[in-house]
Amino acid sequence: MTQRRTLLTHALALPLLGVAPLAHAQTAAWPSRPIRIVVPFAPGGTTDILARAVAPELQRVFGQPVTVDNRAGAGGNVGADLVAKAAPDGYTVVMGTVGTHAINKSLYPSLPFDPQRDFAPITLVAGVPNVMVMNAERARTLNIQSVGDFIRYAKANPARLNMASSGNGTSIHLAGELFKSMAGVFMPHIPYRGSGPALTDLLGGNVDVMFDNLPAAMPHIRSGRLKAFAVTSAQRSQALPDLPTIEEAGGPTLKGFEASSWFGLLAPAGTPADIVNRLQQETARALRTPAMTERLQAQGAVPSGNTPAEFARHIDAEINKWARVVKVSGAKVD
Repeated sequence: MTQRRTLLTHALALPLLGVAPLAHAQTAAWPSRPIRIVVPFAPGGTTDILARAVAPELQRVFGQPVTVDNRAGAGGNVGADLVAKAAPDGYTVVMGTVGTHAINKSLYPSLPFDPQRDFAPITLVAGVPNVMVMNAERARTLNIQSVGDFIRYAKANPARLNMASSGNGTSIHLAGELFKSMAGVFMPHIPYRGSGPALTDLLGGNVDVMFDNLPAAMPHIRSGRLKAFAVTSAQRSQALPDLPTIEEAGGPTLKGFEASSWFGLLAPAGTPADIVNRLQQETARALRTPAMTERLQAQGAVPSGNTPAEFARHIDAEINKWARVVKVSGAKVD
């Protein structure tokens, strides 16, 4: 009986013994085909800029094409949901944002995915301050040259100024809603399918103001086509050290104002840890190179490259923080 039991135990174990080597072989062979980075917004914004900065570095290391796939819609939810439901094999990842993975959970009555349960965080790519910018010609025409000027004009002329954003629920949207709430002004909100299209209309004079991510706005600030009033972060940006924070520029009315953005890579939940860790390590290595660091910092971004566990904790904390901002601002998306 003992001999039969031993034989039976060995027979049952044989299929299990084959599982680990098979999984290891699949992971070891990764990547054997192209990797796709889904950007849940239209081309031209900071999410797109960062994805296209990272993609060639990963392509060089992995020896496989790394493509950027823009899937805009619903404040980033369309692209994020696509990745949440993708095969967890390391070939489809998303450049998630503070909007898709923190703000939207409180802003939308329901989401087609859970930003914590349905994703495997890889790494935070960069933190980015937003910047309050206005069409420079419009600012000159209205004699608005500072945050104080802007508030005075907006109060005296309700709804005469409108506010563009990269979409409902993005940090660009929420920064503007928080500003409106704290400053006591009213501006109609015009959401776009990404920062790029919104910037195009801002530069064309079709909209008035935007609380854009600094890297996307920076070239137009430097060219003089956009008038920058202040950054939305708690501290000034190294890229524009002479530009005040909104709290500094707005005085007591805007004390405590802070609404910055971040961007990071995430895979579908269930992606093998070996693949997640390899993606994190290579992305972090790319972000640490002097050329990449200088490139991102010149645009106002602060490179990160933290671990999957650290990024997961960051997302948890940001969900709690932005829930309070959504409540204070009164912003809603039906």
